[in-house]
Amino acid sequence: MKALAGIPLGDWRAQGRDMLFRGQRIRYWAAGEGEPLLLIHGFPTASWDWHYLWEPLARRFRVIACDLLGFGYSDKPRGHDYRLLEQADLKQALLAHLGIEGPVHVLAHDYGDSVAQELLARHHEGRIQLASCVFLNGGLFPETHRPVLVQKLLLSPIGGLVGRLFSRRKLATSFAQVFGPHTQPSEMELDDFWRLIAEQNGPAVMHRLIHYMPERRQQRDRWVAAMQRGGVPLRVIDGAVDPISGAHMVARYRELIPDADCVLLEGIGHYPQTEAPEQVLAHYLAFRDRHG
Repeated sequence: MKALAGIPLGDWRAQGRDMLFRGQRIRYWAAGEGEPLLLIHGFPTASWDWHYLWEPLARRFRVIACDLLGFGYSDKPRGHDYRLLEQADLKQALLAHLGIEGPVHVLAHDYGDSVAQELLARHHEGRIQLASCVFLNGGLFPETHRPVLVQKLLLSPIGGLVGRLFSRRKLATSFAQVFGPHTQPSEMELDDFWRLIAEQNGPAVMHRLIHYMPERRQQRDRWVAAMQRGGVPLRVIDGAVDPISGAHMVARYRELIPDADCVLLEGIGHYPQTEAPEQVLAHYLAFRDRHG
């Protein structure tokens, strides 16, 4: 039993609002007051991933999240060429929609880490102001990312078929591999994760969303240079036993990033914000306190 209560999916959906981005309907959430904190979710899930942390963070910050284009309750256009750079455009459009112009803090996970890396590069290019950035398990470096089988198949020539055949059962199999051995999702959590993926026939666009993997390789040097440059406080909070982006990714981060600030969560897998939300919250707030 987790100490943090979380938000049931139905309540979470009801709290959301809509905005238009390039003709597509985007579902977003905002709560709290104070410094803006942008939460960016991963693949293949949605912003509900943050539901355990949402209310505790909203007591201190102005928390903001949206389901990225192609995810969750946002539109999932079929023939769209989904790009990480466009998702970063979406995040900037959301901030503009909410009238936020000053420095923004970022907390990201998985696919969202890549969007955050793009925002960090744009910070150094003078296109947005970031105050800090914290990464949860994600493929920060293509050379350390170890995709699971379904991700490899989605990227293959039969990706469209693989996506259409993706099911709750296959989701459960994939999540069993990437969650920690003692922090597996419950049947109810799996049902809710699946509802978000299946919304608007989401499996039909999964093979298009997966192109973030080659896009990461294309942007790798620019993004790593942005992390190495300094000036924006960074931290990694990482589930150590994640086979995709666990301890091996953190080891690479320590090699490449000066004064690397890393927290390894022993026994935790790819989704630390749902597997160990209390630990993530404590380490995140300690990071924020340390940096004023």
